[in-house]
Amino acid sequence: MERRPARIIKNGNKLKLVMDIDQLPNLDHIETVSGSTDKFYVDYEIADIRKARPKQRRLFFALLNDISEFYVVPQEFLKSLFYGQYAQYTGGKKISLSNETLSSVSDANQLLDLVIDFMFSWHVPFKRGYELLPKEEEYYLYQCCRHRVCTICGKHADIHHLDTIGMGGNRNEVDHTKRHVIALCREHHQEIETIHNKAFSEKYHVPLKGVTLDAETLKKIGVRGKYEE
Repeated sequence: MERRPARIIKNGNKLKLVMDIDQLPNLDHIETVSGSTDKFYVDYEIADIRKARPKQRRLFFALLNDISEFYVVPQEFLKSLFYGQYAQYTGGKKISLSNETLSSVSDANQLLDLVIDFMFSWHVPFKRGYELLPKEEEYYLYQCCRHRVCTICGKHADIHHLDTIGMGGNRNEVDHTKRHVIALCREHHQEIETIHNKAFSEKYHVPLKGVTLDAETLKKIGVRGKYEE
């Protein structure tokens, strides 16, 4: 992912997001994926350019410690591994989490996403780093659902619907891509049913809205429903 400066231009009631680029994108590729070079869609994210936080550093090394204990490999090796992956992911950009770092909060979050994704994919148990995990972040909630890991405690989880389907509703006839979900083990599933969403959210610092999942992910994790083609 490449970071570029951008600005908002207001023209009457219309707003435009304008981004500066160094060179023209591949027009053949744009036409292939969008069908036109005159109008196409891009994903964008507002970067947090504040200096990387000490909490992010603590989380990074706590997670490295979990991986190091699980695979019995030196933590320094893992640090080099993920720094290298970050550089590859960002087109050669370097990162540092030292006190004198010039890396931003968004940079550190990208690095942490790589580590968290690795741990979910290779079933590395979260131990010392679990309490520091940013449970309010959509990426983390998504990975918990994708790998059926409880958002609260890390145990095997089921997919809990935060917006109820209703009495007598047939879950197999519901398009679950339009519903907000969270991954919870049986214990925490029972708790949220007992104290309800608002109190549960305040107790565990998780968002009330949860996340939505695409049809492919829902089918992969075994959530049956009626999905639009």
